[in-house]
Amino acid sequence: MLSHERVWAAIDALAERYSLSASGLAKKAGLDSTAFNKSKRLSVDGRPRWPSTESLAKIIEATNSSLEEFIQFVEAPKSARPRSREIQARVPLLGFAQAGAGGFFDDAGFPAGEGWDLIELPARATETSYALQVQGDSMLPLYRNGDVLIVEPGAAIRKGDRVVVKTVSGEVMAKVLERQAQGAIELVSLNPEHPKRQFKSAEVEWVARIVWASQ
Repeated sequence: MLSHERVWAAIDALAERYSLSASGLAKKAGLDSTAFNKSKRLSVDGRPRWPSTESLAKIIEATNSSLEEFIQFVEAPKSARPRSREIQARVPLLGFAQAGAGGFFDDAGFPAGEGWDLIELPARATETSYALQVQGDSMLPLYRNGDVLIVEPGAAIRKGDRVVVKTVSGEVMAKVLERQAQGAIELVSLNPEHPKRQFKSAEVEWVARIVWASQ
């Protein structure tokens, strides 16, 4: 039976299936981040408020799922739904060569624009995580051609962390953070054949931490 409670529970289950919160699912679909809040599911006078068919279509498209999958969540009891720890994380994917071009990131280093693929990986990811695929051998011996790096732009960064850095000139690189202070950043190359790099803060567009690699 199609009911108000089951439809909203299915939205929550779809979000969990793709390692997102309800607000994260809404943002991913281009909706207001509060669109699926529990407070929005009833009107002021207590009457049930149903999600629009447009909203449902957008979240299905944003997660690259299907109407059939959503209906399964509507029909299945909660105990029969897959648990998030059994599901691979699905995150946006881009190659390092593409990452240097404009339009793929916002000013803070979060994914933006079109052209991203989606990839499933056996690791939990937050709603802001994304993946970069290594191309070439410049990161040997640590990362090989084809390895996928999970990047978290919102994670705290400390000395010794492996990071992805994008410069104002459009260069994108994976390095180890050696120092970030006094208006400058110093980076150690993953490949010992490559020298250290140093940039003024004004030359760096963003820095994001690598939290996982598919090796």
